[in-house]
Amino acid sequence: MKQKNYHYVLTIAGSDSCAGAGIQADLKTLTALGCYGLNVITALTAQNSLGVQSIYAIDADFVQAQLTSIQADFPITTVKIGMLHTAEIINVITSTLVKMQVKNIIVDPVMVAKGGAKLLTPEAVAALELLLTHASLITPNIEEAKYLLQIDTITAKDMVEVAMQLSQKFRTNVLLKGGHLIEKDCIDVLYLYQLQQLQRFKAKRIITPNNHGTGCTYASAIAAFLARGNNLESSIERAKDYLTGALIAGRHYKFGQGHGPVLHFYKHWE
Repeated sequence: MKQKNYHYVLTIAGSDSCAGAGIQADLKTLTALGCYGLNVITALTAQNSLGVQSIYAIDADFVQAQLTSIQADFPITTVKIGMLHTAEIINVITSTLVKMQVKNIIVDPVMVAKGGAKLLTPEAVAALELLLTHASLITPNIEEAKYLLQIDTITAKDMVEVAMQLSQKFRTNVLLKGGHLIEKDCIDVLYLYQLQQLQRFKAKRIITPNNHGTGCTYASAIAAFLARGNNLESSIERAKDYLTGALIAGRHYKFGQGHGPVLHFYKHWE
């Protein structure tokens, strides 16, 4: 019998104790889409559907130990990065990934939780910006784009220009997500740095309180499709379709008293 190989994806992110976002959402997404998720945990959070109550950063040396252990045993071609929290952790990850020469590095620049809790220390911003220059794709939402460019407002009309500015600043491909805008449809703008080309991805807006972890899920889905051999544009298109399906299926469930998660395994549930 011919031996099969897994499609490995390494996720580097924080842990969500209610399992709707972070490492837990990443692993659910990767599994649902046919990949084997490996993980490096950067922080622990005490959180529920109402918000984040506490954050405990993992020591940077132990983050390095996790990365070293994974690198020594598995062929890593695709990495998805989420919450990093401190400058020390970010610097360790950046230097290690540069040495590893990973083909696909997808960075979701997680800065603020849906409930408003800051997930990145102020001194970590400069370190994050250096990491972004080594990414093959970054996936900021509107609030993160405002923070990274130090601008006050972004409208639907501004998205193309903002995506281009982010791409030029960090010298990489940018997927600017429009989910935080008040529009009938959710439109994301992809700007390809090398080709200087633009593409839009549109999906119907799903009205639901169960939208916790959408950014983590979207970035992980893109990573999964890349790991399975799709090109970037196809990976984003398929990931957006997957996320939309997970939002639709998850809106019928009651979860805690606040924001619930999307339903990652909707294709396998009755």
